[in-house]
Amino acid sequence: MLIKEYRICMPLTTEEYRVGQLYTISKHSHQESEKGEGVEVVKNEPHEDPIHGLGQFTEKRVHLSSKLPGWARAVTPRIFYITEKAWNYYPYTITEYTCSFLPKFSIYIETKYEDNCGDSENIFHSDKILGDHEVSFLDIAFDEIPERYYRSLEDPRFFSSAKTGRGPLREGWRQHTKPIMCSYKLVSVKFEVWGLQTRVEQFVHKVIRDILLIGHRQAFAWVDEWCGMTMEEVRRYEQETQEATNELVGLVAPTISVSEVAQPTATHSAPASAPSTPLSDEAPDFLAPPKTRPRKKSAPETLMLPVLREPTGSE
Repeated sequence: MLIKEYRICMPLTTEEYRVGQLYTISKHSHQESEKGEGVEVVKNEPHEDPIHGLGQFTEKRVHLSSKLPGWARAVTPRIFYITEKAWNYYPYTITEYTCSFLPKFSIYIETKYEDNCGDSENIFHSDKILGDHEVSFLDIAFDEIPERYYRSLEDPRFFSSAKTGRGPLREGWRQHTKPIMCSYKLVSVKFEVWGLQTRVEQFVHKVIRDILLIGHRQAFAWVDEWCGMTMEEVRRYEQETQEATNELVGLVAPTISVSEVAQPTATHSAPASAPSTPLSDEAPDFLAPPKTRPRKKSAPETLMLPVLREPTGSE
């Protein structure tokens, strides 16, 4: 398992970000979905944890077979998806990802949000951390993202909010910008396949880094769209968007309930540690090191993230 902590500052308050995060996730999921592909919302319902109290539980399936490179599609079943389960006890959240095709692969993310510039040390006090772990500060304005994801309208160095007057962000903005908050994310990536574990876990962390940067850049660049929305309004937007997205993906999903707080019929605890998903002791054949045949030189060294669509003028 490879554990890293990411700290991403935003020129927002934690209460503002609570609305902005829900809006951004819903809008981005809809933009990334199309017929037979995209984000299917399976559950969105109130949840109570004996430690963290009342919150919201969501379960999603990310269908992306056609977005994989050709060599990966050749060895991947057509019914392929990633399951995302999230427990939101804002300002603390838990998110876990598992794969329908790789039982020994999982991602586990703990997140805490605070109104500071990322200077809280040892914020997680996690018993899963043995020794020191890498801490990376991600700068939404000046850290590079893959060129294919760059959108000038979403560049914090040039974006200025008409409603809040915030932006553009200049060098050293984290030290002098008010308000400011920070997302602290403790990310554990596990891929228990001999010979590939280190390489895959490092690659997945690189992908996660890019996704975190892009998502937080969008949350700020879209601030004029969600600024001023109440939790009731953003939950209604979330429900409407989820229903439209499920219809777009073309999958039959159960009725979605998005009430913010209700008395659940049962109490369940969120997972205490990253899931090990020990469904099989043997790795899939295609992941095992080659025995008799040489590796193809044409096989790509990296996977490709799905290409983000340009927002339409009506959004």
